[in-house]
Amino acid sequence: MPQDSSHGSLRTHGSHGSRTHRVVVIVDENSNPFELGCVTEVFGLRRPELGRELYDFTLCAPEPDTLMRDGFFTLTGVAGLDAADSADTLIVPNRPDTEVPRRPAVLDAVRRAHARGARLVGMCSGAFTLAEAGVLDGRRATAHWQWADTFRARFPSVDLRPDVLFVDDGDILTSAGSAAALDLGLHLVRRDHGAEVANSVSRRLVFAAHRDGGQRQFVERPVPDAPDESLAPVLAWAQERLGAPLTVADLAGRAAVSPATLHRRFRVQLGTTPLAWLTGERIALACRLIERGEQRLDVVARRSGLGTAANLRSRLRRETGLSPSAYRRRFGPEPAPVPG
Repeated sequence: MPQDSSHGSLRTHGSHGSRTHRVVVIVDENSNPFELGCVTEVFGLRRPELGRELYDFTLCAPEPDTLMRDGFFTLTGVAGLDAADSADTLIVPNRPDTEVPRRPAVLDAVRRAHARGARLVGMCSGAFTLAEAGVLDGRRATAHWQWADTFRARFPSVDLRPDVLFVDDGDILTSAGSAAALDLGLHLVRRDHGAEVANSVSRRLVFAAHRDGGQRQFVERPVPDAPDESLAPVLAWAQERLGAPLTVADLAGRAAVSPATLHRRFRVQLGTTPLAWLTGERIALACRLIERGEQRLDVVARRSGLGTAANLRSRLRRETGLSPSAYRRRFGPEPAPVPG
């Protein structure tokens, strides 16, 4: 699977919340600028096309001047470390020098945030920061596959999942290397604001809102053997027909390959199975229909290809942690005002 997810009890302000959720990023010496750019793009930019701000975004650092990775540049003009104490979501430093101990002040800020119930996020080597702070003991996490053995040796009490793009363990989330920061960022937007908003942000980024591959695909085969084996045409064809009773055999027929070959290509290119991909697309469509105001669960289930309202309830709760009615209250359209 591309991610490891079990939504916890922590819920952020949705579309009907009263105040803007505050995301604070700690930038420490030798932090990687790529992940910093990713989180700034996802959480920090204004979204005029949505008509509202999704997050209140702040960068903070332990020192007034912070030298970034390999001395690429110096970051100045950001808030002090005390800004972390007001974060609803705290994104921790992701320094590639994983053998260097993190600053005690940074680790203390992470522990304080965890103690008061803030959501913690570690991108790439950020898992080392979280583990060093002691908040990952007995919890699931991921990190870049190149650091898996080092991480396990240093933090044996953490349940490391090295074959996924990110892990959602409720109030603590971690992502694998580099571009997986975008996968986790969009997952958080989808969790906080629903599928429609996440799709809008992903279109702005020109990045898939829900990438299905895990880290294993990058370890074993970075580039597909032949360009004519791309799944893009059959995926686009299926996405236009999610309400139809599609089967793996239908997908294989459309791709003009055997079901076994189709399974192999899905595993290599997407890190999942045809049926799991199809189910995920149907759940995403059901979420969008609910967000657009469709009240009838049987209609949502039929149009999304999930069949019955009972199956829709089960699948939606498993994916989002919410019942359809709770999902509608959180992400559905605002109720029409009552005439005075």
